[in-house]
Amino acid sequence: MNLHTQPALVQERLYSRSPQTVCAARHFTRDTLKVWGRGSRRDDVLLCVSELATNALRYGVPRGRGYLLRLLTYDGTVRVEVHDSGPGMSRIEERTAGRGLLLVGALADAWGVLPRAPGKVVWCEFRGLGC
Repeated sequence: MNLHTQPALVQERLYSRSPQTVCAARHFTRDTLKVWGRGSRRDDVLLCVSELATNALRYGVPRGRGYLLRLLTYDGTVRVEVHDSGPGMSRIEERTAGRGLLLVGALADAWGVLPRAPGKVVWCEFRGLGC
């Protein structure tokens, strides 16, 4: 067990099912990264937030519902999570018009999808973003 691990800092915000929330999610992320002193790779993180929020709106948020953006930082890592209550699991579809998850996969150090009831959590991580 690593006794020097810092506890995670967490910020989260719930957004309605509206395209305007993508910009708001980006601003929330930018402001949070600034408070945390995690400016390195900021543009990559912001682009991934945009892509994950857009995917949630397009494919994962049923009418009358919203999505949760959760940001965590721990041990020099920033983790972005987008929680939605829609069916299915996100995956890269090279035949479709959208290339958002290809961008996330190229920019982030890791990404994935976790099930939740209902819906899923699509996440990505950026490592080595020390204070």
